[in-house]
Amino acid sequence: MKFLDQAKIFVKSGDGGSGSSSFRREKYIEFGGPDGGDGGRGGDVVIECVDNLNTLIDYRYQQHFKAAKGRHGQGRNMTGGKGPDAVLKVPIGTQVLDEERETVLTDLTAAGQRVVLLKGGDGGFGNSHYKSSTNQAPRRADEGWPGQETWVWLRLKLIADAGLIGLPNAGKSTFLAAVTRARPKIADYPFTTLHPNLGVATLDGDEYVLADIPGLIEGAHEGAGIGDRFLGHVERCRVLLHLVDGTEEDVAEAYRVIRHELAAYGGGLDAKPEVVALNKCDALTAEDIKDKLEALEAACGRTVLPLSGVAGIGLRPVLGALADHIKEARKVDPEVIAASAACGHAKRATPGFATGAVAEEEDEDDWAQNPDGSWSPLDEDDED
Repeated sequence: MKFLDQAKIFVKSGDGGSGSSSFRREKYIEFGGPDGGDGGRGGDVVIECVDNLNTLIDYRYQQHFKAAKGRHGQGRNMTGGKGPDAVLKVPIGTQVLDEERETVLTDLTAAGQRVVLLKGGDGGFGNSHYKSSTNQAPRRADEGWPGQETWVWLRLKLIADAGLIGLPNAGKSTFLAAVTRARPKIADYPFTTLHPNLGVATLDGDEYVLADIPGLIEGAHEGAGIGDRFLGHVERCRVLLHLVDGTEEDVAEAYRVIRHELAAYGGGLDAKPEVVALNKCDALTAEDIKDKLEALEAACGRTVLPLSGVAGIGLRPVLGALADHIKEARKVDPEVIAASAACGHAKRATPGFATGAVAEEEDEDDWAQNPDGSWSPLDEDDED
């Protein structure tokens, strides 16, 4: 299934049914009079948020949605039936915007939400509505009111607890695959990830949804690379995991490039809590790791965690740091639904990692993993 996070569609609610102009004429029945019924109401256009959807691909092949018209009124004071609604099912996290994409009409963040986007037209009155003592035989019957119509944009912003950001080939997809059962495409060339991926990581019995978005490069806010529009998928995240490639010559500059793009995008991304990690440490010596950690800490002003997604080392401390920020955010804003409860479509965490098992590390001469999952350089005595 292809991933699509934006779609422009045309929606129209149903027209109201026309009223009936009818008179009761039966043999041996006196006092017949007008008996034309009113027309039925047109169908509404309803947006429904459902589970187990994570793309708007259904709206790639059909862009016009029209609700049914109301039934016409009939004699014997029979009112026309209401037209069936047009129900559009969308994933959790979908926003509906006007045609100019300037105003958010509705934001669906929980399964089961239903919003009436356009109301159907009212049915017209039949002639029995106009009868009175001075107008005992009205022949007036109204047509139904027309429905509403408009073009709208559907924009999907995935709901996740933590978002993974970084330059291309920083190891974001590898990290997601290491801590969850998600299986994103992983390769040794830039822009391997072309659309966001979700996964659910488990730590100490708690579940956290992680979102991996395509890599950013300098000038992404101006359209360089694949642009920065996928950053919308981490706007709802409670914390960002900024992965920096340890094999970069200047890790501090790599960090500053991403921070500049976050600030240029807006949406409060540059103000979100951030955990910074130095990835691909399995390809570095202990001395290089120490130097690059110091340079990166000086650039970001906080503690930087070393890890290796491919070797499965240092994952638990990083997840623990993310979990601390997520729990703190939930205390501050408990009304926001947990991403793990809202999203039923993400891949569950790897059982081995969830139960505390840590992936075995490849043999290294100058680097060792502590029992808590962190890394530390080997002393000369330890090497013996």
